[in-house]
Amino acid sequence: MDHSTDSSSSSAASSNGPYRQYHPFQELNLPAEYLYNLPTSPDFLFGEEAMRQRRSMTQNLMYYCGAGYALGAISGALKGSVEGLKSAEAGETIKLRTSRVLSSGQHRGKNYGNTAALIGMYYGTLESWVQSQRDTDDVWNSVAAGLGTGAFYRCVAGPRAAAVAGAFGAVAAGVCVAGEQILQKYFPLEQIVKRIQTPWNHI
Repeated sequence: MDHSTDSSSSSAASSNGPYRQYHPFQELNLPAEYLYNLPTSPDFLFGEEAMRQRRSMTQNLMYYCGAGYALGAISGALKGSVEGLKSAEAGETIKLRTSRVLSSGQHRGKNYGNTAALIGMYYGTLESWVQSQRDTDDVWNSVAAGLGTGAFYRCVAGPRAAAVAGAFGAVAAGVCVAGEQILQKYFPLEQIVKRIQTPWNHI
């Protein structure tokens, strides 16, 4: 009873009074489906930011720290689990062996993840700094960042250890960048995604 009274009063007010229904898109004079055709490219506040085809320093830190921690934690957990299985003694119950494997995997995963995240932080910071100094984006930025990361990470062990770690970091960074370019050339991700999406578009 109350609902009908409210609806009748609202209809009377809308027909007699100086009120109308609010429509946020009525002045655009566009069909409703065009309002939701969002751009696939990122939006930038300044035009010069759109010209840069590389990540910022903050994005580099988040990317390399996150990826490093994830990879380090997974590899450490796997290694720790294997060590826990090998250290099992005869006559142990399944519950005790499971606890040993989980504890060992958690311990190794935490240590490896923190170490890899620290290396990623060094690498991301150095790569962004080298890019800002050279104002270009090429493989030499990654090589220089790998060199500095290895040397800085092992500097407390002495100059010789720092030099060896720096050389290893430079080679590893160069190989990774070269491998990424080869994959992008022969296995472009955009074309693979389009091939996957094409059958679903006809459904």
